[in-house]
Amino acid sequence: MNYKFHEPIDRTQSISIKWSPQLRRQMYGEDDIIPMGIADMDFPVSPAIARAVQQRAAHESYGYGYPSQEYLQACVDWQRRRNGWEIQPDWIVYTPGVNMALVCAIELYTQPGGNVIIQSPVYYPYYDYVKHTGRKLALNPLVNREGRYEMNFDELERLARDPNTGLMILCSPHNPVGRAWTREELEQVCRICGDNGVMVAVDEIHSDLILSPGAFVPYATLSPQAAANSIICTSPSKTFNLAGLLVSDIIIPNPVVREAFQNKMAPYYLWPGTFGTVAQIAAYNESEPWLEELLEYLRGNAQYLADFLARRMPQVKYRVPEATYLAWLDFREVGMSPEQLWDFMLHKARVATDNGVMFGPRGEGDGFQRLNFACPRSQLEQALTRIADALEGR
Repeated sequence: MNYKFHEPIDRTQSISIKWSPQLRRQMYGEDDIIPMGIADMDFPVSPAIARAVQQRAAHESYGYGYPSQEYLQACVDWQRRRNGWEIQPDWIVYTPGVNMALVCAIELYTQPGGNVIIQSPVYYPYYDYVKHTGRKLALNPLVNREGRYEMNFDELERLARDPNTGLMILCSPHNPVGRAWTREELEQVCRICGDNGVMVAVDEIHSDLILSPGAFVPYATLSPQAAANSIICTSPSKTFNLAGLLVSDIIIPNPVVREAFQNKMAPYYLWPGTFGTVAQIAAYNESEPWLEELLEYLRGNAQYLADFLARRMPQVKYRVPEATYLAWLDFREVGMSPEQLWDFMLHKARVATDNGVMFGPRGEGDGFQRLNFACPRSQLEQALTRIADALEGR
């Protein structure tokens, strides 16, 4: 290996929300906790990114940045190279994270009291976006077929036909269930939403993290209708571990939709930071070999996790994800209530996963835990051993 994904790094003194000792005590009431939840990686960034940020820091002037042509072109070239998607630089709108873009889409395409379609169990902040903007959840729960989740298209069509429904948030690839949706599945979404005048905001933040043999299908490449009726949310943050640099590229092919989005964002006067700008350029232009090696390491971790569970915790069900570095672990056969399971994870196993309860407001995540395996294998082994030992000692 050219990159040292297997070597642990100490993040406890780096003002890390995941590793800060003070925050761990505050959040979990425990010091000796292995944090395996929050979705950033416990790996160093690529050498090219580190070098670019360090060189920029050496300048010692940290004033306003802007989305330079080089910054925009890096995104254009990345989409062409990785996904075969030909985009234009002027389709890209900067936001300091995908979260803001999704909230903007909710406010643009629904009125207060209107419906937003969300497919649960899903990334839990989506629920807050809807709640805090005064909209209503239109839940389209995924169907769990022995660990492989599928969309309920009949229910999706029923929700989309409601005249109060203006927007669907589509998580693609899906967090936490790990599906990389097929072209046929996405075409069904496109048809249903297009036929019923529902805008689609597509969260593609995990699109580079494909672990299965199939390729990622960018939603806007399905058809001209899909491109015209979507807001595509991308970012180098998950792929290259840049979440702290607040860089996202919102790609909007439709000029009418793009102008409305830009007008909505205009009062905030948002500009990419100087470090985020150079980091994106170095990520997309120089760090592809690092990503390819990362994907191999993540595939190894995903399989290690499957083998460990089969050997030590066969009652915990798990399907190797098609995408993301997140494992959706099914503890329902263990026989604990959701409250007991969370207490067990924190105070018996001393491992902080993400509690499945958060991912589904109607119990869709009860009995599940989301575990982040983007870490050195030794850390993954230590966390899994703690859980297995605690289960055996019950």
